[in-house]
Amino acid sequence: MHVLQAASDAIRKGRPAALVTVIGQQGSTPRHSGARMLVYADGTSVGTVGGGAFEHDVMQRAVLAIEKHQCDHYSAHLTLDLGMCCGGRMEAFIEPLDISTAATVFGAGHVAHAVVPLLAQLGFRVTVVDDRDEWLTEERFDAVDRQCIDPRAFAQSMVPDSTGIVLILTHDHPLDEDLIHTLLGQDFRWVGMIGSRAKRARFRTRWLASGLDEAVFDTLRSPVGLDISAQTPFEIAVSIAAELVSIQRGSKPEGN
Repeated sequence: MHVLQAASDAIRKGRPAALVTVIGQQGSTPRHSGARMLVYADGTSVGTVGGGAFEHDVMQRAVLAIEKHQCDHYSAHLTLDLGMCCGGRMEAFIEPLDISTAATVFGAGHVAHAVVPLLAQLGFRVTVVDDRDEWLTEERFDAVDRQCIDPRAFAQSMVPDSTGIVLILTHDHPLDEDLIHTLLGQDFRWVGMIGSRAKRARFRTRWLASGLDEAVFDTLRSPVGLDISAQTPFEIAVSIAAELVSIQRGSKPEGN
């Protein structure tokens, strides 16, 4: 696959990756300026910038750049620094792709109706899950992925995503509890549930009574949203969106 096509596919699918481009070379080198490769977060790649120790180092730095969401620059003399026989110098720019974060919203009620457009405008790839087709309409949720399916079944089918977020906004407390039992402890970046502190405390008591790990439950963010004294669905949506932006920017909101 062509490197730029692979990069386009990664962006479309939300697969974290970094584009490596040779931006300078002197003397004898295996590749010239403009050569590219794409490195994925798992260390696999498409294309080459010449192989050998230089490419090995660049790939390691690319994986780190993906984790940090920061560009990087690498320059090395192939013989003096890396022990290669080419004898020249190469310089590469490493740029993580701007991958949108997947946001799965369980529930299509009033708060979801308010928060989903905000998340979409903020660049999240939103999927809304609800088994009530009269709530999950195109008029209420356009330009996002709508899944009219049993939320429990959808949660069980989800592939954990260390960059993804899960937002539980359903109308049914037993359903909420089932969802957290399925989703907590999975490799998601953030799992949040709407509700009061009393609701969270009841769920926590039952979780511990079941013999489950306290530390896993305490990864649950609930109540969700920054404390702006929100009351209406739109105000609550603004508070939730603000919290998720802070997560995206590397800030950690105050405790539940």
